[in-house]
Amino acid sequence: MMESIAAILTSASPFEFILILLAKVAERTVNTLRLILISKGYRREGTLLSFIEVLLWTFIATRVIIGIAEAPMKGIAYSIGYSIGVYFGSLIESFIAMGQVLVQAIVQKANAVQITCGLREKGYAVTSIDAQGRDSEKAVLMIFANRKGKESVVREILRLDDRAMIITNDITTLRGGTITTTRKPLR
Repeated sequence: MMESIAAILTSASPFEFILILLAKVAERTVNTLRLILISKGYRREGTLLSFIEVLLWTFIATRVIIGIAEAPMKGIAYSIGYSIGVYFGSLIESFIAMGQVLVQAIVQKANAVQITCGLREKGYAVTSIDAQGRDSEKAVLMIFANRKGKESVVREILRLDDRAMIITNDITTLRGGTITTTRKPLR
């Protein structure tokens, strides 16, 4: 039994297993970024990443498929690389934080003017709508911001109204109005 396990583990060089694992991590990271970018409307960047992804996949899959019967650990290294790559791709995308969000805040009407003015002073476009809550008058504030800066918007709102209800949504299309300049992707 131990001899069979040892044969499986040593059927290819450790360097080959590491190469397969790292290459698959890179390929799956690119794939994850591509999917996220395309879903956010960055088609050109996604298309470029798809070329890199398929190029990597072709060489990695060939390396794994050829000789997998003699070295099943190649399949395991490939699978582990796949999982790690998905994780890294999502981490990288969170760090880059491309795109824009709509931040909606339901605040006490008494705080709305102060919050609106504070956000506008920081360069954010704010639209305010009067609303009626369960127990009091409210205001709904709509703020368009880059994903990278949404936390500062949320902090500013909560600083002035700690009971505010805040909702953020990713935006794929935005036209007209007064908005802050968007960052170019991959800059």
